[in-house]
Amino acid sequence: MQLEKIVAYHKALADPTRLRILLLLSEGEMNGQALAEKLSLSQPTVTHHAAKLREAALITERRDKNTVYFAQNQYFIKQHAQASLNLICKEGGEKMTEPVNETVKASVLRNFFAKDGRLRQIPAQYKKKLIALQHMVENLEPGRKYTEKEINEFIKQYHEDFATIRREFIMHQFMFREDGIYELNPRELWTRWENVK
Repeated sequence: MQLEKIVAYHKALADPTRLRILLLLSEGEMNGQALAEKLSLSQPTVTHHAAKLREAALITERRDKNTVYFAQNQYFIKQHAQASLNLICKEGGEKMTEPVNETVKASVLRNFFAKDGRLRQIPAQYKKKLIALQHMVENLEPGRKYTEKEINEFIKQYHEDFATIRREFIMHQFMFREDGIYELNPRELWTRWENVK
């Protein structure tokens, strides 16, 4: 089982400066200079810690001309925390499915996938998109390492825009990428469509 994402999350949090950055960002978006002043640190030090937080998907950044603004990524902060809890306590897996969720999932699969299994279009609505992505990755082999070319060929079975879907697999933690090699993450790390309102 691939634990790198959970470990990266806890490593990112295991630093007092990074925790203080997250606490400051809980008040709203801030640029690097403002964070440096509030923390009495140099801007390169803030940039270093922000990079660690960004790698663990705990913050996002937005560039406005020459200024970079940071914001908490609350969704992924909560997802990582819940994934850790589920993994350690063996909770939350398949037990959380409900009849209503199954109806929603069946409806999305019926409306967005053709009879031949191809994706008609990438859903615009976030929850529906996650359902479609999950449906596809469930056909990948756990533990197998895929090259980018292999992942592209896999996605092309469903949709021609393999670059977008491949990026979505990574963004929503269905897959992990390192040195051009892709691997399926454990289900505990996947962005759960059932939790999206």
